Amino acid sequence: MSWWRRLTGRAEGPRRRVDPGTAASMQREGAILLDVREQSEWSAGRAPKARHIPLSQLGGRMRELPRDAAILTICRSGARSSRAAHQLRTAGFTVVNVSGGMSAWQRSGLPVVASGGRPGRVV
Repeated sequence: MSWWRRLTGRAEGPRRRVDPGTAASMQREGAILLDVREQSEWSAGRAPKARHIPLSQLGGRMRELPRDAAILTICRSGARSSRAAHQLRTAGFTVVNVSGGMSAWQRSGLPVVASGGRPGRVV
C-alpha cells in the first residue's frame, strides 16, 4: 500500500501519526524522515537516511523540504515532533508524526546509527 493511501485512506480523515514500523516502511517507499531533535541527540543516534532540522530552526529551513513527498517527523518521545508536524501541516506539507519517537523506534528493533555509521543510541 502506498504511503499516500496509508495517510489518507482512513474513514475518519488523514492520519496524524504512525507507529515506527509503518514509518520505516513509508521511508523505504520515499517518505522523508525528518528528525527535529537537537544536534547532540542527532549525533548520538538516529534512524538511517533521516534528515535533520532541529525544531528551533524549522521555520527558517522549511524550503529545504520537498513539497511532493510525505514527511514523517520524529524526535526522542514524540512531543517536539508533534509540534513540528503541526507547523509543517499548517505550511501545506503532507506530514505525520512518528508515535513514541526515536525511543519507540529503537524499542521496535529498528536500526539506530551514529556518525560514521557505527551503532548509535537514543539520548
